[in-house]
Amino acid sequence: MIPIRDSAPRTKVPFFAWSLVLANVAVFVHQFFLLDTPAAQASFLATFAVVPADLGAALTGQGPFGDGVLPLVTSMFLHAGVLHLVGNMWFLWIFGDNVESDLGHVRFLLFYLATGMFAAFLHFLTEVGSDVPLVGASGAIAGVMGAYLVRFPSSRVTILLPLLVFWTTFRAPAFVALLFWFGVQLLNGIAADGAGNVAWWAHVGGFLGGVALVLAMTRGRPRPASAPLSQRY
Repeated sequence: MIPIRDSAPRTKVPFFAWSLVLANVAVFVHQFFLLDTPAAQASFLATFAVVPADLGAALTGQGPFGDGVLPLVTSMFLHAGVLHLVGNMWFLWIFGDNVESDLGHVRFLLFYLATGMFAAFLHFLTEVGSDVPLVGASGAIAGVMGAYLVRFPSSRVTILLPLLVFWTTFRAPAFVALLFWFGVQLLNGIAADGAGNVAWWAHVGGFLGGVALVLAMTRGRPRPASAPLSQRY
């Protein structure tokens, strides 16, 4: 399921959403092109990715607290490859502008970082003791998607869907598309049971954290108006 566009109009320039895209691209260039040896890249990951074993040691006083906890933030700017980066940034591009317009610039940035940290921490709880680094912005972006579900449920999302050798597009209400996406993450997390290289529970945690946090941040505020029917595509 690949979202192409959505019908919710934005009312502000999404400065931080676009800046986060640029920051992730810049870190990716540094990680894969400026660090030109495997040893340098491994050291970079060990320093800035979330390693559950290191985080557990930090939280129990058996390791440096800062070295274990700081990656909860820095890991969401690292990616494992081009497709990982492009996929995450595309979802942020589609959904982040509206959420930033709704929350405001600074509140959106704080929201993004908070949900990304929550997602990484939930992953840690499911992988305590693991030495496998966690990288990627998908936990924070899942939080953005959870916020979009709450604030723009009736928006229409145009989705590109592969069907065997064919590709087709269709429109769906945001609440249908995003709940379907969340269900896939949840079922995969249960089925994988820690196996594989996708942090399904970070996605689940980010999404649920985004829903809860945006409800708290927008309590008593009406949802933004939906786009007129003539603008929906």
